[in-house]
Amino acid sequence: MMDRLLRRCRIKSRLFRECLAEFFGVYILILFGCGSVAQVTTSQNTKGEYLSINLGFALGTTFGIYVAKGVSGAHLNPAVSLTLCVLGRFSWTCLPFYVCSQLLGAFLAAATVALQYYEDFGPLGNSPVLLLLSPDAIMDFTGGHLTVSGATATAGIFSTYPADYLSLWGGVVDQIIGTAALLVCVLALGDPRNTPAPPGLEPVLVGAAVLVIGISMGSNSGYAINPARDFGPRLFSYIAGWGDEVFRAGHGWWWVPVFVTCVGALLGALLYELLIGVHHPDSEPEEAEDLTAVLQQTVELDGMQPKFDFFKENGKDGIFSITSADTG
Repeated sequence: MMDRLLRRCRIKSRLFRECLAEFFGVYILILFGCGSVAQVTTSQNTKGEYLSINLGFALGTTFGIYVAKGVSGAHLNPAVSLTLCVLGRFSWTCLPFYVCSQLLGAFLAAATVALQYYEDFGPLGNSPVLLLLSPDAIMDFTGGHLTVSGATATAGIFSTYPADYLSLWGGVVDQIIGTAALLVCVLALGDPRNTPAPPGLEPVLVGAAVLVIGISMGSNSGYAINPARDFGPRLFSYIAGWGDEVFRAGHGWWWVPVFVTCVGALLGALLYELLIGVHHPDSEPEEAEDLTAVLQQTVELDGMQPKFDFFKENGKDGIFSITSADTG
């Protein structure tokens, strides 16, 4: 009965199914990631610390990939989708649909985190349903004032902002390096000619890459490394009461996590392909065949053609093959 009902709910459009998977995968990522920031921030570090946030985003990435991978490939990041298009591994036609789905998933996940931690939803603030469902942790922490900067700033729950000491140019460099590192790791884990991740463990290792980036590169500006992760929640915070300061803060920081991360992703892909990808020994079979032909010509010149034909007829032509182990 239930199986029959679920089959009727199946969407026929493959692209639509993939977009739903991207939407839900990013939703899971941001739900756990921004949720961890909300808990640490509103508890004033008494129920978590910076490492908790690192783990929240890392595990959110892992489970988001597990959710979406079988349907869409689990890009979960517009910078990743763009890079795959440039590499010829993804359709340019599908790119805008994936990006919109990722942004929507991030936006609604931020709204869900706000529902858990924030009581005052403007005109809906007196709704008995919202009052029952949503405690007022954010409002209690801020004293009723939603701010982007200062001791009780809460806009950082949803999106990233640069540290006070960081210049705009320094933030650009920071995001290029962080996103490039992410793409190098992702491409290595998915490269069948390298040492790819064991089947089923790819999400765990991608999550580990996000974890180590956060541990090593997070203090400057929060390691967005994902345009959807930053812009979707930022747009929500703008609508939900933090106002246009979310776009003006940090000398107009908002565009760096959106556009510079794409540059970093492309740079990371270029570095991986130039330094690793093009150097795989995938031309060895052709070289072995060429060597076999040379050996055959040598045998013919020595008047030993019948013996060579004997080896071939008995399936022994592989005796002349040269492997990478032999040449190493």
